[in-house]
Amino acid sequence: MIPAHIIKKIKQIHIKSRKTVNTLMAGQYRSVFKGSGIEFEEVREYAPGDDVKSIDWNVSARTGKVFVKLYREERESIVMLLIDMSASLNFGTHSGSKLEKVAELASVLAFNAIKNNDKVGMIFFTDQVEKYIPPKKGSAHIWRVIKEIFTFAPKGVGTDVACALDFMAKISKKRSFAFVISDYLCPEYEKSLRLLKRRHEVVGMRVFDDGAFQLPCAGIVRVKDFETGEETLMDAGSKKMRQWYTDQRQKIHTLTASVFTKARVDLVDITTADSVSDVLTRYFMLRESRR
Repeated sequence: MIPAHIIKKIKQIHIKSRKTVNTLMAGQYRSVFKGSGIEFEEVREYAPGDDVKSIDWNVSARTGKVFVKLYREERESIVMLLIDMSASLNFGTHSGSKLEKVAELASVLAFNAIKNNDKVGMIFFTDQVEKYIPPKKGSAHIWRVIKEIFTFAPKGVGTDVACALDFMAKISKKRSFAFVISDYLCPEYEKSLRLLKRRHEVVGMRVFDDGAFQLPCAGIVRVKDFETGEETLMDAGSKKMRQWYTDQRQKIHTLTASVFTKARVDLVDITTADSVSDVLTRYFMLRESRR
């Protein structure tokens, strides 16, 4: 049985996400994330005026007549959501947890895709690939996405972005749009990011809480690592200690950005206090301006 408070959250995000897509973002997703090109449909006999470059020489040689290849534009895309389910996503201060923001972000992206007649698939990961949901259409599919995020009990607690990227590279042969939603509290995934980018369109979505960058000025505090369970006592009354802590967190934040910059992959930042629709609208507009 799903607890009542979880059902309430699922319904709230489902309604909010659908409203966001229907009112604020109508058309923006469609104009930016189009089909990946053209695909072969059939051959027919050559007619005067046909481009000689479209001649299918293999079929022509077998039949003794000249045939040309016909193609059709791909209208349908595949959107893959690679969703971090590690323990660190449970952190949050005043605006809810990172996990709640991940759920909202994933559902808005899924609603956009479904509205554009695209298929949506999911890869849930921690320090291992936890679950794979193949691409599928339909609004009921979005409900499943949101429900899985809030009810899925992962085996792992750590974060390994590389394992998720490598898994997608193995299972997804058709060019897809991959949104990697994580707080990126892990090293060593640049190589996997570069490899996945060769075949797919990859976008990093980094979810974080501003409260994680500073200690409260409250004397001795206990700081716990959600993923390792390790606890450390720190003197938050010391200005020097608070600055050191902020600097360490900022280094990790900056390193993540540099990995995406070097791999030439977009990284979109969103805090737990941000509006998902505002952040995605700005990103969609940026992508459109670069076309």
